[in-house]
Amino acid sequence: MSGKFEIYKDKAGLFRFRLKAGNGEIIAVGEAYNAKASAQNGVDSVKRNAADAPVVDLT
Repeated sequence: MSGKFEIYKDKAGLFRFRLKAGNGEIIAVGEAYNAKASAQNGVDSVKRNAADAPVVDLT
């Protein structure tokens, strides 16, 4: 099974998204949004920008 994005409401009632790997492990979590559409925009942004993003080691 491939990874998937999930949009959900947190305990404060705000919308968040998370990216889950195929094995169900959460590998990324977005910030809290007041509107569901904003959370969807966050998902779309990750899809658009992450594929070619470089890894910057700040250690």
